[in-house]
Amino acid sequence: MTAAYYINPRSGASWPANQALWCAPDDGGLLELTPGKGLGPDEIERSDLSLWRYRAAIRVEDKSRVSLGEGFTPLVETEWGGRRLLFKCEHLMPTGSFKDRGAAVMMSHLKQTGVAALLEDSSGNAGASIAAYAAAADLHACIMAPAGAPVAKRVQIAAVGAELQKLPGDRDAVGRAALAAAEERFYASHNRQPFFLEGIRTLAFELWEQLGFRAPAAVAAPCGNGANILGLYLGFRELQMAGQIAALPRLHAVQAANNAPIRALFDGRVRAQGPTIADGIATAQPIRGRMVADAVKATGGTVPVVSEEAILDALGRLARSGWFLEPTSAVVAAALPQIPEDDNLVLVLTGSGLKTLDIHAELAGLSGT
Repeated sequence: MTAAYYINPRSGASWPANQALWCAPDDGGLLELTPGKGLGPDEIERSDLSLWRYRAAIRVEDKSRVSLGEGFTPLVETEWGGRRLLFKCEHLMPTGSFKDRGAAVMMSHLKQTGVAALLEDSSGNAGASIAAYAAAADLHACIMAPAGAPVAKRVQIAAVGAELQKLPGDRDAVGRAALAAAEERFYASHNRQPFFLEGIRTLAFELWEQLGFRAPAAVAAPCGNGANILGLYLGFRELQMAGQIAALPRLHAVQAANNAPIRALFDGRVRAQGPTIADGIATAQPIRGRMVADAVKATGGTVPVVSEEAILDALGRLARSGWFLEPTSAVVAAALPQIPEDDNLVLVLTGSGLKTLDIHAELAGLSGT
């Protein structure tokens, strides 16, 4: 395992990652981590059926590991929209969303560096995940969430013992409130603390292994702040630099038409922002938005946008096919007609339908019962 350093991409300054940082000490801006070395097939701990099978590439001390068994989710070949493709079942994580990859590794880093209490802002899934992993690490967590966040996600946060603060306003307003409170406790923002992406990038390693140590042709994922897209880009780039894959897969960042800031950065067009049923990607001002758009361009990918009607239609059709997902996950199925036909196309299913029972109740005609 190589040592990690925080780096400020604007100034070039660096700091050893034996401390917990969420912003650059020299200018307060976003931090990144020095690139990892990737890994080879012989470095995988095959007896470990979690993301920690890639321990050789995860830059935290093993004694600080915090785990609930996250990772190594099924990769299921299926047919959708008349095409054969692969569903990556991240909705089967311990807390029901892909965020567990990032939360497990970030919480391990915070435990290693002595953080005892933390603050996070979230529209739901990240907050639920960080709350659960903080509980597993015996850390105190305060989670700020929009008052309008799905009830199931807020219940999940409170049930594991986190301090839940419901705030007025949208996702971005809650983020501003968290920044204002960050002087009082460590701001474990999944959008700012780089070890979150250190965990998300294991998704790339996992797809590579599950496909017989080959990269897929393309991967499509729901995109709000873009953690999955950035994690996939970082992980596949490490594998490419290590000589394990010849080329990066095309990355398709799917957004709701009502809330598509990455598409605006991608094509340079100003787009109105509004509410979307896909609450997990309802982010008007993604913190690493330019990085996400650049990652998509670097791989030859696209940024499809889908209407609310298309999301609900896909959600219902997925459920009737046995795939019980939250609306955010359904956007990738809704976007399939916009995605080029590739062999080995992977659609990332990011969150469980148990997160949004009210929406499914309405679709099934059970609302009010």
